[in-house]
Amino acid sequence: MHKILLIEDEPGIQETIQIALEADGFDLTIAPTGIQGLQMLTDDISLILLDIGLPDQSGFEVLKSIRKTASIPVIFLTARSSEIDKVLGLEIGADDYIVKPFSPRELLARIRAILRRTQNPLVLEQKSNQKLRISLDKKLVYYNGKNLNLSPYEYKTMELFFKWPGRIFTREEIMDNVWTEPEDSFDRAVDTVIKNIRARFKEMDPNFDPIETRRGQGYGLKETI
Repeated sequence: MHKILLIEDEPGIQETIQIALEADGFDLTIAPTGIQGLQMLTDDISLILLDIGLPDQSGFEVLKSIRKTASIPVIFLTARSSEIDKVLGLEIGADDYIVKPFSPRELLARIRAILRRTQNPLVLEQKSNQKLRISLDKKLVYYNGKNLNLSPYEYKTMELFFKWPGRIFTREEIMDNVWTEPEDSFDRAVDTVIKNIRARFKEMDPNFDPIETRRGQGYGLKETI
């Protein structure tokens, strides 16, 4: 049974989500504030539903705290629908973004899609080179033996690149292979994920950039790195 943590302060939304998830076989834990949600964060949590408009702090701040120690998938729940909010959410490591009001059926579909993508074991061997290594079973990317702590979207993008080194993927191809809900994605989201990956490498080695960019075409992993 998958355990879901809901960080949401509105009782009506809490009740709607609880009924839908428990009827579908999920184990739901509810926290009405960001601080309580962070206190309830444990290793057995499979996914977090996170409201942006919390009473004590914004969901963005809560996600930043989560990403310091965990790569658990996170879906934002919010009344905001602007592209700026979506980009900001992706930049700090969100996996999906659902705008209120939403149907329980849509939420369940997104949860199941993310869990399939992040938790199904891959029957593939670990791939590596001298500096850069990906562990497909652990879903981690290492540089010089150190974990890059990528968000789920960042990891999936690198996994796609590792499978086809030297190939350039268009933004549409990346969204089709990586995003949970491709129809809700947009070109800038891919650019944001690539920017985040590069920033993580730069933190470890300012001179190392394994990502190849071809203007007007897309992105990929350099064949010789």
